[in-house]
Amino acid sequence: MPKSGAKDSDHDGHRERLRERFLKGGSDALADYELLELALFYTKPQGDMKPIAKALLKKFGGFSGVLSAPEQLLREIPGVGEKTAVHLKVLLAIARQLGREDVKDRVALDSWAALIDYCRAQMAFESREQFRILFLDKRNRLIADEVQQVGTVDHTPVYPREVIKRALELSSTALILVHNHPSGDPSPSEADVSMTKSVADIARPLGIVVHDHIIVGRDGHASMRALKLF
Repeated sequence: MPKSGAKDSDHDGHRERLRERFLKGGSDALADYELLELALFYTKPQGDMKPIAKALLKKFGGFSGVLSAPEQLLREIPGVGEKTAVHLKVLLAIARQLGREDVKDRVALDSWAALIDYCRAQMAFESREQFRILFLDKRNRLIADEVQQVGTVDHTPVYPREVIKRALELSSTALILVHNHPSGDPSPSEADVSMTKSVADIARPLGIVVHDHIIVGRDGHASMRALKLF
């Protein structure tokens, strides 16, 4: 039976080879589990992180699921302690900040793919419903991105007059409404449609345009404007 020192040496060699492959070829040179494994090296100075990386991806379905998973669920994976869970939360925070920077000061309607990616990164894997508003100026540039309400696993209370009040406070002339469906299915409900129409009806006489209501989930996204639901 090999001694523990030999095992540590093997793992160290594996780590160095993985780093070299990444430095030479970037993320395209690594499988998904290897990229996550590389990120996890910095939480434990020694040891085999491959089984942990594979287990995380299997349980949560991909990078977004891993990073967005609640800490208590992450720690159910053997080998994932507080340090590793916090590290993954930091990676999520960085990814979300990058998304904000990519969208900020850009014309939202000219950067639709980036906008959808941003919304999904922010909300798609949350365990509770969130209702957020992207407030835009007259050039459709982002003024503010605010979470107005956080609800339960399948409901978020939204008050249309509060939405418009906040738009007026920010001198916003256009809105994009966004919320998530923790079930994963982004299909709009009757309540979603009704609420969107209410916001649009109150906004219209005040010169505020509701460009869209985007619903995001693990299984994709839905645009209520594209579906002609309001």
